[in-house]
Order: sequence, then C-alpha cells, then structure tokens
Amino acid sequence: MTTATARISRSGRSAPNPSMNARTRERALAWARRAPLLPALIFLIIVTQLPFVVTLIISFLNWNSLRPDQTGFAGFANYVQVLTDPDLRQAIFTTIILTVSVVLLSLLIGLGLALLLDKKFIGRGLARTLLIAPFLVVPVAAALIWKHALLNPTYGLINGILTWIWSLVGSNTPPQPDLLSQAPLMAVVVSLVWQWTPFMMLILLAGLQSRPMDTVEAAQMDGASNWDIFRHLTLPHLRQYMELGGLLGAIYIVQNFDAVFTLTSGGLGTANLPYAIYQTFYFANEYGLASAAGVVVVIGTIIVATFALRTVFSLFKKEAAR
Repeated sequence: MTTATARISRSGRSAPNPSMNARTRERALAWARRAPLLPALIFLIIVTQLPFVVTLIISFLNWNSLRPDQTGFAGFANYVQVLTDPDLRQAIFTTIILTVSVVLLSLLIGLGLALLLDKKFIGRGLARTLLIAPFLVVPVAAALIWKHALLNPTYGLINGILTWIWSLVGSNTPPQPDLLSQAPLMAVVVSLVWQWTPFMMLILLAGLQSRPMDTVEAAQMDGASNWDIFRHLTLPHLRQYMELGGLLGAIYIVQNFDAVFTLTSGGLGTANLPYAIYQTFYFANEYGLASAAGVVVVIGTIIVATFALRTVFSLFKKEAAR
C-alpha cells in the first residue's frame, strides 16, 4: 500500500492535491489583480457599449417621432436608404474627400516641419511648443478662429493682409476672397489641416529621432547626398509612422462635426456624414435612419482603427526586436 493510499485509508478522505491548491491560488491572485479594473470596465460598458447596442436596435426600426403610431420593424431598409439617398450618399462622398484631403495635407506639411525640427538650431524648443499649440485648441474654438479672425471677408486677417500689401503699391482694389462662400469645403479642409498638422508632426518627429544614426553616418561617409539619404533611408523608416499618423488622423477626422457645423453649418456641399446624422435626427426626426447612418460611421471607424492597431503592434515588435 502506498503512502497516499495509507493516508486515505486512515483519514477517510483524499489528501489535498498540491497542484490544485497552486492553481486555486493563481486564480485568486489573478482575480485580485483584475478586481480594481472591474468598476472601470463596467463603467465603459455602460457608457459606450450599451448605447451602441440601443443604436443598433433602433437602426432596424422605422421610427419617426412625428409619426409614433407608425413605428415598426424596418429590417435593412434604413441601411439601404443610407446608401441610396442622394443627400446621405453625397454626405458619405464629402466625408471621404474631407478625410483624405486633411490626412494627406497634414502628413505632407507635418513631414516638412518634422524634418526642420529634427535639426538643431537656437529656439528649437520654443518653435516646437508654438507648432504644437494648434492641436491643443478646442475644436470649436479653432473653427471660430478661422471663421471670424482669419476668413471673414470684412474684417478677417487674410483679407486685411491683402489690403495692406495692395496699399503698398498704391492700389485701392485688393482681392478680397470669401472662402466660406466661394470655396466652403476648402475652408473646412484648411482649418482642419491647421489643427491636425501638429499631431502628424509629433508622430513623424518621434520616428525621425528613432532612426539608426550609424546607418545615416555610414551613408554620408560613402558620399550619399541628403536627398539620397531621405529617399532610401529616412522615408522607408518613416513609412510605418506615416501609416500610423494617417490612420489615427482618419479615425478622428471621419467623425468631425465641429468644423463643419461652425464654419458652414453643412451648407454648400460641406455636410459630411456626422452632420447629416445630426440633421436627420434633430430636423427630420428620423431616429431609425439616423441610427443606421451612425452605425455606418462606427463600422468605418472600426475598420480604420483595426489597421491602426496593427500598425501600432508592428511598431512595438520592431522596437522590441532591437
């Protein structure tokens, strides 16, 4: 008879298993580590996931607050209308144009500024602070600055500068462009580029400062020009950082509402999908249709965010491998 069998026969019950006790302790420790996060997780689910589930349910309903007696199940009719209604389809097209334009221009200007700030010069810290400032401005305040202080055709800074320059040459008929009425979508793009360029600049500057400088110095010793170094070393190294900046910027810009609402109120072909949702919900009182359009925006954002997370993880793996 083995010792374990003897213990069982003497006590009448099996002896405690050390491996089971270890697993129990590990589970208890794991729950002890997770317990402080549970309130935050519950709050996050209540604040974000439950409203989305309710929105998803409403998106399948034919619900107009002006006709509550006609509320019923609509199936995918609201989603079909989002993709076929001329106004909503135009809003989707405007959203794509606005997002692509702002992201590309912000990346290009941000890349130029990052290359300049990567050089050592007197006052570089102050220059960085000033260039970052637009990104820290509240979006509505930034839109108001562009609408009244800069783009206003009567007292705006841009037209004031043009008037002053033309007065230097003795002309009383300076050009007085009114972008808010003549090129409203361009005005929205310019204001958003001004605000998002610092974000792209910070990401690309971080990428520049993580370059392997020994490779750059070896290329310089071999006689490579600055353009060759930028094209063959710097730009390939920044590719993932540019992808990350573009994807993160697209996540936020595709949901932009403040600039469109403040600058143009969605008029003259500037209504993007978030503003169209606002109009559908508050003015047309079509709750089901507005919810369906909101779900479309969320799905598009999730798709972009998935690519952004993959880029982030690949950057982490690359840094960990060094």
